Amino acid sequence: MIVRPYAEADQDAVVGVWSRSARLAHPFVDGEGVGARADEMREVHLRQADMWVALDETGEIVGLLGLLGAEIGGLFVDPPSQGRGIGRLLVEHAAAIHGELTVEVYELNERACGFYRRMGFVPFGSRVESETGLTLLQLRR
Repeated sequence: MIVRPYAEADQDAVVGVWSRSARLAHPFVDGEGVGARADEMREVHLRQADMWVALDETGEIVGLLGLLGAEIGGLFVDPPSQGRGIGRLLVEHAAAIHGELTVEVYELNERACGFYRRMGFVPFGSRVESETGLTLLQLRR
């Protein structure tokens, strides 16, 4: 498994991984992974965040990490590749760059909350996301 910077040529593969993973992780968000949210991923997040991709042994993109400074703006692993340590690898990559990290995660995303807890993140606050009306937990490591 290797981690490398995102390249423009990765866009379709990255949006595919994000879409499949986001729909699984956020079934409570209307339109997650498609339509306007996919457009926002392409037009905003891939351009504004410091993006990293994880490649498996075949060279296929199986994970992505978006950093906004020391904040994890997005961490997604393709569903068939989950449970193989890819998320852990990407978080450790972010920590090697920034040291202390923060992340916001939907309170309803129990799997992600558990993952971040196992990675040593602790809560320091919460907020209601204006777009969805859902609670985001703010975590720090």
